[in-house]
Amino acid sequence: MEFPRFFCYASLILSISAYFFPIMVSSIGINYGQIANNLPSPEDVVPLVKSIGATKVKLYDADPRVLSAFAYTDVEFIVGLGNEYLDKMQDPAKAQAWVKQNIQAHLPATKITCIFVGNEVLTFNDTSLSDNLLPAMQGVHTALVNLGLDKQVSVTTAHSLAILQTSYPPSAGAFREDLTDVLSQTLSFHQKTGSPFLINAYPYFAYKGNPKQVPLDFVLFQPNQGVIDPATNLHYDNMLFAQIDAVYSALASLGYKKLPVHISETGWPSKGDEDEAGATPDNAKKYNGNLIKLMSKETGTPMRPNSDLNIYVFALFNENMKPGPTSERNYGLFKPDGTPAYSLGISTSNAVGRNTTTAGGSIGNAVTTPSSPTTSSTGYLSISSATERYQFVGHVLLASLLLIKTLLV
Repeated sequence: MEFPRFFCYASLILSISAYFFPIMVSSIGINYGQIANNLPSPEDVVPLVKSIGATKVKLYDADPRVLSAFAYTDVEFIVGLGNEYLDKMQDPAKAQAWVKQNIQAHLPATKITCIFVGNEVLTFNDTSLSDNLLPAMQGVHTALVNLGLDKQVSVTTAHSLAILQTSYPPSAGAFREDLTDVLSQTLSFHQKTGSPFLINAYPYFAYKGNPKQVPLDFVLFQPNQGVIDPATNLHYDNMLFAQIDAVYSALASLGYKKLPVHISETGWPSKGDEDEAGATPDNAKKYNGNLIKLMSKETGTPMRPNSDLNIYVFALFNENMKPGPTSERNYGLFKPDGTPAYSLGISTSNAVGRNTTTAGGSIGNAVTTPSSPTTSSTGYLSISSATERYQFVGHVLLASLLLIKTLLV
């Protein structure tokens, strides 16, 4: 990387941090998508990530450029293995080759702590995918064991909130009956290997689907009267926490009360089409800014007040090559030139800068993860392509609306 270019980016971040991020926060997680042709180099992304205090990054592939750029930065990485690789990962030789060349080659310089195998697989209603999910996870985990990496790198998968049959009240959260068997097997894997349960949750879709009935303040973490879960008497003043606790309840109903839940995606678009209610810079600022402030308080949800909020905001950049409605290309905290898409009203104490030493190791040709925009992992290309699954598996949205109607009484 040329020094003048890096200096320009670093200077930019230093100049905007005090103005755009005035309130101090602690660690956050961020999703780093790359379905665009105008993004800065991975080396230039490092100071941007640090400028928002993010110490955890979720990557949708195992792009060697990104993993090398973040070497010796102490930023934790979750790397992705796309849906298109599920079948291949059942082959022990291919699984081990992928882990060796995409994970082991970057350790320990880059802090890779988790691999998520597949994205929202179970709600694609495609048995060729769902039947291969657990065997693929097991194949990757076995490869980690064989290479002596299983104690530092866990294996999981990311689910859509649409795996829930019921979400209101949160204490009655339950998974879809048609998914119970496959989920039970996957949950057993999580328990045995110590990996977290990942869920993608977007209150935005509930508001977009019914803006006249869903109170905006409730989904944006703004002051509101909230709602009481009649079974537990717990008070909820935002939809996301109610959704998270519904997932905890669903897990408990299957006997997995202690399994940790991480929110692998949540966010709000700053721009949308005419029929995309609520997709504005002001609402995006409120959702993401208020969420990050909540995370800084280091408290959990009403049901799990002592559990950490492991949340990954979607996303780092606006991505101009994502298909679908306008909102798809406008979830980013940053524009491609490194300037904020809107003011978040937060700040961090992290210094801007990086150690430019990169990790060693070479990347071979055996089952490598795609890194170009045109070959990004299935299931990530478009959030809104899953809108039917959000709007939905009708019981989930209906449950959210029932919760909202309680607010209006």
